[in-house]
Order: sequence, then structure tokens, then C-alpha cells
Amino acid sequence: MAITPQWKDELRARITLSTVIMRTDKLVKKGREWTACCPFHDEKTPSFYVNDQKQFYHCFGCGAHGDVISWMTEQRGLSFIDAIKELAAEAGMEVPAPDPIAAKRAEKRAELVDVTTEAQDWFVHTLRSAEGREALTYLKDRGLKPETLREFGFGYAPESKQALKAALSRFDEQMLVESGMRIKTDDGKTYDRFRERVMLPIQDARGRVIAFGGRILGKRANGYGGVAKYLNSPDTPLFDKGRTLYNLHRAAPASRQSGRIVVVEGYMDVVALAQAGFTDAVAPLGTALTEMQLEMLWRMVEVPILCFDGDAAGQKAAMRAVTRALPMLAPMRSLSIVRLPSGMDPDDLINDQGPGAMEKLLSEPSSLLDTLWNFEREAKPLSSPEAKAGLKARLMEHVDSIEDQDIRALYRRELLDRFSAFAYPPREPRNNQGTPFQRGSWNGQKSAPRSLSQGTRDILNRAMQGGQRATLLSSVIAGLVRHPGEIARHAEALSRLANLDPKAAPAIESLIELSETLDSHTTNAISDVQGYPAPPEDQRYAFLREGTSPGEAREELAEAVSLLAQKPALEAAMAATIARFDDDPEGSFAEQARLRQQLTTVDERLKAFGRRKAGSPATQD
Repeated sequence: MAITPQWKDELRARITLSTVIMRTDKLVKKGREWTACCPFHDEKTPSFYVNDQKQFYHCFGCGAHGDVISWMTEQRGLSFIDAIKELAAEAGMEVPAPDPIAAKRAEKRAELVDVTTEAQDWFVHTLRSAEGREALTYLKDRGLKPETLREFGFGYAPESKQALKAALSRFDEQMLVESGMRIKTDDGKTYDRFRERVMLPIQDARGRVIAFGGRILGKRANGYGGVAKYLNSPDTPLFDKGRTLYNLHRAAPASRQSGRIVVVEGYMDVVALAQAGFTDAVAPLGTALTEMQLEMLWRMVEVPILCFDGDAAGQKAAMRAVTRALPMLAPMRSLSIVRLPSGMDPDDLINDQGPGAMEKLLSEPSSLLDTLWNFEREAKPLSSPEAKAGLKARLMEHVDSIEDQDIRALYRRELLDRFSAFAYPPREPRNNQGTPFQRGSWNGQKSAPRSLSQGTRDILNRAMQGGQRATLLSSVIAGLVRHPGEIARHAEALSRLANLDPKAAPAIESLIELSETLDSHTTNAISDVQGYPAPPEDQRYAFLREGTSPGEAREELAEAVSLLAQKPALEAAMAATIARFDDDPEGSFAEQARLRQQLTTVDERLKAFGRRKAGSPATQD
């Protein structure tokens, strides 16, 4: 019989989740739940909750969520079956025997591990034999120390097509083929896959040899009859290259000490870094990072560092990783990128400038967003309006791939801000006589006002005098009237606010419509022949006061718009979550708690924002 959902439900019912967690982490009772600082990410304020009644834990900071089984696999690092066995022993339950097919697969994998383990021993022995003398010299010439060769299990596969078969004669031909050690041709002939190559074992998270990588010796690496410089084992019942990270079994413990994980392009880069003292590095195996590999990295740290060579191929590899990661971004889950100097790999940099140069680069990585912006900006010439529009389209295509709506909105706003600053550099405003505008009125100037109709004027005046309950909204509307160049910058957030707040909609729609007629980055306030709309009497905010610098006004206005838009969006999300409670009670409960926490945070930020502005020196007598 297999391990069924019903059996797992019984196991969970017999185990108290908080008791298991308290063996390694301190929990504090809070009502019907337990709370603690999250064990999956660094934090000072507890956001990790354990609910024994519902049998799950949840972190409102990083989103970690699971039951007692996932706790054993993700926090303790056990395999699923090992976690099941340990919990079952504690609960006094017998683990069901796997079904015959699964049992046969497990038996086959165990047999193949015997093949790869014995092959590894033979490769290591051959490197130190007469046949491997040239390969050993090559490795030493590359600067690899004897202890590094031992630690990483370097070996050598001789030139003969039948040498490995002879050395592993106790295994039948089919097992050698299934393990990836031999190749079978269409006519039934077989021969060794790896020949005349330096060999490196590829190990799983438990340190078992499951595959190999082989490199042609240095002098033959270029133009060696069209043969690949590097050759990895094919996918086998043991080895799935899209689900394996080279050196994970060493780097995972090291990352718990360093607080980081570094991803480089190849296994020789991993070896070079380890020899220089950087033991927290891994590498994919001949392919771009996969979704599964990214998930493996995020289980270790919130922001893995991707380190790429400084050539065009390295830059493209970085962008492939960025593109793969964008749909998977989540709160407290991202990537950072290090780009090595042009023409260098990690080994070159360390040999040329020392480990300190590598440490400096790793301590100052670029964010995923910066990497995305810089790559697309440099991808094509931007000498025409059409090319600049193409840049914007490419950026927005990347943004649209992000599934998390909060992160998508933040990326959209940041990239649009950068695009606007790049594509529409500020110009000194001039009047019809060619002289700079004079400033002096509350809205920043005296001449050449932007006109609006009487109806629009009335809408804006009513919104700007919205009463005590709408003080922030009224001030924001007035601020956008005064600084109309900021309307387009916040159009998306304002549109969401208009959809969620019918009272704000008329004024916001009027502002957005007017902004479409304005020059980009205009400094002209909105007015009409009768004068400027009257500002609200309460001018606690800097963007409404005389003498405020444009940068300060822009920053404060952006914060105000963000706060205004967040609360109704969260309230709408809460309503939708409550509506689906009957269909998904556990998911709805967790989502409600998360949204409640976010609403509390936004309310506190709104209060702090108002107090900060109210208490500013400019508003006091």
C-alpha cells in the first residue's frame, strides 16, 4: 500500500506540531496559537505563527507555510520518507509499505548508486596511476591543491572505450547503460561515455554520487575534433540535471553559516571558489537555472547571489535567470546578481586580484530590478523615439510576467519612473518671450497656467476641500494640481484608487485626463482664467508648501499616493478572501491573517505619516 492522504491526516492528528517545532525553536503562547521569530528568515518582530488545531504553521513575513511533515523536510532537511519514518515512530504508527512499482524504482536507484560509487572510486584511482599522470599534471598546473582534488573527488577516465566496463565487470551491461556510464548505439554496440577526461563526481543533497562531469584536458580543449569541452551524464533514474545543483551537499551547510548562497556558471568555478575559501557556491549543470533549482535556492536564503562571467554570454545567462525568476518572485524572495570584470571567470579574478576582490563583488551585488533595467537599456541603441518606446515595451513585458500583484505593481512603478527620467529628461520651462517662468504663487508660478474647464475646476475644488475625513486625499489632489508632472507617474495607483473609491473617482479621472494634455515633467500648475483652484487650508504636507524642493515634494507625494492606494486594495482583497472561506477554509484563514497584518501596517503608516507632517517645523507657529 502507498502513503495515502488519509494516512498522513492520521499522522498529523497524532503529532502536536508546536511540540515538534519547540525542539529546535522557542515558541510563545498567544491565545490559541504560538508565535516566534521566523526560523526561515531573519527578523526582529515575531511573524511566525503555529496553530495546533489547524495543524499548520505560517509566517506573515516570508510566506513560509506547511504542516509537521514539511517542517521536518524544510527546516530539518530530511527527505520525505525519512521525515515520515521519524514522525511515525513518534506517533506509534507503522509506515505503509510502498507499492510494488515504487519499491522496484527505489531498488533500481540503489543499484545504480552502487555503479556510480564504484565508478567514482575507479576514476580517482586512475588519476593517480600511470594513465592519469598527464591529467594530474594538468590539474596541478591549473593551481588546484592536493586537498582540493581530494575534497571534490577529481578522477580520470582513460582513452579506451572499454576500460570502465572492464573495471566494473561485476555489473551487467544494462546497469552501466542505465547509470549513464556507457552508451548503447542503435546497432547494439556499447562503449564508455567518458574517455580521456578529467572527471568530477556530481552528488545529490545527501552526498551520494549520482552522475559525473568530464572535462577534456587543457591542450585538447580547443578544436578537439568537435568533441564538447565539458560532458555531463545524461538524465537517468538517479540524475535529473534540472533538479540538481552541483556541490549542494557542501554549500547548504556553509550557507547556514554565511547567510548566503552563490550560484556560478560551472563546476570548475565552484571548485576555484571553494579553494579560495568561498564554500557556499553551487552551479547548474549545463543548463540555465530551472524553476526547481530556484526553489531549492530560496529554501536556503531569501536572496541568492548569481555570479556570472563578465562576457556577453555571462550577461545573457544572467538575463535568462532573471526572466525565469520574475514569475516566481514573492515577498522577501528575490535574486541579486554579480557581474565579473569583462573576460574573467571566478578563477581568473581570484588569481589576478585575490580573494578580497571576489568578496567585495559578492558583498555589493546588483538587485534583480537593476539588472533588468540595465540589460534592457543597453540591449539596443536608443537614438529614436521608436527605440525608446521599444525599451518601455520590453520592460513592461517583463513586469507583466510577475505573478505577485504587489511586487508587479512596485516593479511597474519603479521601471516607469526610471524610463521617464531617461526618456523625458527635465527641460527648463520657458514662457512665450523665452524667459524662465517666474515663481511665487502657492502653486509654484505666476504665468502660462495649464487651463481647465469650469466643470473640472469645480470637481477639483470639491475634492481639495474634502473635509477632515478626507484630509490626505484632499491634500494629494491639491498636490497633483500643483505638481501635474507627477500625475502620469502615479497613474496606475490612482486608477486603482478610483476603481475602489467612488468618491475619489471624479477628481482622479479629471486629473488623469488633464495629464494627457501636458508636456512630460511640466512644472506648470493646473489653472484656468479665473485663477488657481484654492488649496486646502491644511497645508501640513511639504508638497503644498512654499519653498519645498522638487525632490522632497516628489518623494512625499509618492509616499502619500502609495498609502492612499494600498488600503482600499487590501480591503477589497480581504472581502474576496472572506468570500471564498467555504471553499478553502485553511487557505482563506491564512490569507485573512496576512491581509489583516498588512492592513494594520498600512494604518500605522498612515497615522505616522500624518503625525510626522503635522509635527514638522514648517507647520508650527
